[in-house]
Amino acid sequence: MTTTPKTPADEGIRALATRLAELQSDRAGLIAGLTGSVASGKTTLAGALADVLNDTLEVETVSTDGFLFPNSVLAERDLTLRKGFPETYDHQALGTALSALRTGEAPFPAYSHVTYDVDPALTRIIAQPDVLILEGLGFQPLSPPPREAHEPDLLIYLDASEDDLLFWFLERFVRLWNAAREDPSSFYANFLHMSEPELMEFAQSVWERINLLNLRENIAPLKQRADIVLFKTRDHTVTIAEDRLL
Repeated sequence: MTTTPKTPADEGIRALATRLAELQSDRAGLIAGLTGSVASGKTTLAGALADVLNDTLEVETVSTDGFLFPNSVLAERDLTLRKGFPETYDHQALGTALSALRTGEAPFPAYSHVTYDVDPALTRIIAQPDVLILEGLGFQPLSPPPREAHEPDLLIYLDASEDDLLFWFLERFVRLWNAAREDPSSFYANFLHMSEPELMEFAQSVWERINLLNLRENIAPLKQRADIVLFKTRDHTVTIAEDRLL
């Protein structure tokens, strides 16, 4: 029987999954935070890790996006164009959910990527799994190890070059814009009046004014405080660049 060889990306994900399983063996109910720039592929990586780990462990994945303040609150506070920056997250609610999960179950709100707002109907009740992968932004402030009960046990940082991040961001923006032609409820339907060159120019301005600024000011500094640093290349190969828990 022949088997399909694992790609480099598969190997990197499996190596990280193995490392998380080792850490979980010493700490039941491990909570692993996963952060990195917008468009770095955090959600995809979290899902891939869960797929590998679920062979032997109970794993749940949750996005911190559910702990963004609702759009109405952001508008009241004049923070609409700061969405994703630390001040747009309800850190107290996130901490309360993580603390409750340590000993039982907790509600985790969710964010709709159709309406681009928190959607109460998507809230999930999660009972303490073997591993919770909490991916997204909003991990500030973060204590040095050992972390507090309301914080992840460890932080994983997904790093990539700024050029690749912009490439992935534009690629995703155009893909969702095209998909909105079949879904008028999509947030991206707001941009269907634009030509593709106009859209690309607009998307690049969003990247530079909001996401790149957030990356440089708030997200990238977390790399220095992360316990495990990953690096991702244009072809989506993921490798462990540094493991500070060894």
